[in-house]
Amino acid sequence: MINRRHFLELGVAATALALAAGCTGGAGGDDETGTTGGAVTGEITVLTNRTDLAETTLPAYAKRFEAEYPGTKVSFEPVTNYEGDVTTQLSSGDYGDVLLIPNTVAVDQLGQFFEPLGSTADLKAKYRFVDEKAFDGQVYGLSIGGVANGFVVNKRIWQQAGITAPPATTDEFLAGLAAVKSKTGAVPFYTNYKDGWPLSFFNSQRAIVADPAINDKFPADPAPWQPGKIEYVTDGLLFDIVRGGLSEKDPLTTNWEGSKPMIATGKVATMLLGSWAVPQMKDAAKAAGADPADIAFWPFPYQSGGKFHARIEGDYKAAVSKSSDNKATARAWLDWFVTESGFAGDQEAIPPVIGQPLPASLQAFQDTGVELVELPAATTNAGKEDEIIKDSEIDLAGHIYRQKLVDIARGAAKGSKESYFADLNKRWGEAQRRVMG
Repeated sequence: MINRRHFLELGVAATALALAAGCTGGAGGDDETGTTGGAVTGEITVLTNRTDLAETTLPAYAKRFEAEYPGTKVSFEPVTNYEGDVTTQLSSGDYGDVLLIPNTVAVDQLGQFFEPLGSTADLKAKYRFVDEKAFDGQVYGLSIGGVANGFVVNKRIWQQAGITAPPATTDEFLAGLAAVKSKTGAVPFYTNYKDGWPLSFFNSQRAIVADPAINDKFPADPAPWQPGKIEYVTDGLLFDIVRGGLSEKDPLTTNWEGSKPMIATGKVATMLLGSWAVPQMKDAAKAAGADPADIAFWPFPYQSGGKFHARIEGDYKAAVSKSSDNKATARAWLDWFVTESGFAGDQEAIPPVIGQPLPASLQAFQDTGVELVELPAATTNAGKEDEIIKDSEIDLAGHIYRQKLVDIARGAAKGSKESYFADLNKRWGEAQRRVMG
């Protein structure tokens, strides 16, 4: 599964406006007093983006649920273009009984399409990530599993280069990549430039500064590409990797699917992704006859207070459709799937239920000394960052401006790190002043 959550967020505002203007769905309109009570029986349809699991793994979970709740029947509707197609279904009013909330739905529209599941205060005591799809004190979606942010590495290759523990600074990391290049022949770092979206993970590292208010402070900063600040650290590392000849020779020919067996077999040593990629790379190792244990997950090379920090966040959130004719069974399935199915652990994801153990790969990640951090959304400056992004035309959560950064670093475009960061600060600062007043 490709987790496109991060780079889809840029399109949320525009699509949300279209939903509001053309909505005929959401049986209760803006009424948020719906109920999911009643007898748990009958049939439900569950929309899923996991087209790879819809006819195999997911029906196996359904059988367990149906055995626990006799008289129920769970069917799955796989959706390949999940964001686009389900957004259209929301407007039509026909979008199944349980579904993953598309990122196109703005938080203030959640009540139009989904049943409230309980108060934020109550559900926070049991579940992680409840703030991510909540509005006005009500939760509308529960995460089906969480992900951490960091580097997927082939630790066998790093060990051949003499590095057995995650580098603690960007300088140490660059030195490690150089050792990989000189001692192993592997591509030290793979950008996945052509597909683009993996570059957005350089925007998923704010937790490294260990400031829980960073999402509120960020839009208040007119120059985030100044030395010592988060964008300088993260985008600066990308620039230095490419400028140092530590990435693939021709980024125009990268291929996401092809990169999986490359890192699995040791032709590539490192990629910046979410922890969701770890099982995919392990599967690629098995398919190629390599050792899945070679694949590991390391934190971003930056420490605050002598510790690594990594952001964790929920993947897609499951919700009960406002237009469902069987909300009691829909709610029972959602609760069971999140709390009892074991799906998150099976996918090597962070369990959404507080207290459930981490999967082995993420336990090993935590054992490197990293603190897992949930970053609260902006409150005082809620929505301001998206406005600055739009005004400045810097796709902060995307990849276009980072592709230009790579082009400058490899000599395919004019400029330097300093000149490009100065230009980004200028554009961002001008937009920031207009938005923030």
